[in-house]
Amino acid sequence: MSISNFSDLLAAAKIQPEPQRLLFVFVGVEMPPQATPEQVQRFEEKRGGYLAPVMCVDKLPADIRDFAALAAESRNTGKAWDLVFVAGMSGGNGQAPSSDDAEPMLKKMVELVKAGSVGNFIAFDSDGDPVQFY
Repeated sequence: MSISNFSDLLAAAKIQPEPQRLLFVFVGVEMPPQATPEQVQRFEEKRGGYLAPVMCVDKLPADIRDFAALAAESRNTGKAWDLVFVAGMSGGNGQAPSSDDAEPMLKKMVELVKAGSVGNFIAFDSDGDPVQFY
């Protein structure tokens, strides 16, 4: 199944052979300290900056109506964000992973995002549009 939007992601998570838990890392895009003029320009063009995680959460796919609901819930935290990275975590024996099971994976995901290793995640901007990194 091709995933081209958040609805596709939810649909794919719901049809997996084992129940899923979705992991979300919300990030701000910030200007590097002592940025060069080229870095400033890339940042202003929304083609540069560094990823600064601001919050993370895990959810069952059934607990997410759509991207708008997820974004509204995230805004209730008062933390601003620019992008969200998403990964799925499979359960076993017909059971979805618990939040306790997800915690170490979320921590690892945050560290990977900080390191810029985001190739295994799906990213969406704050409007729910998919984002690709080159």
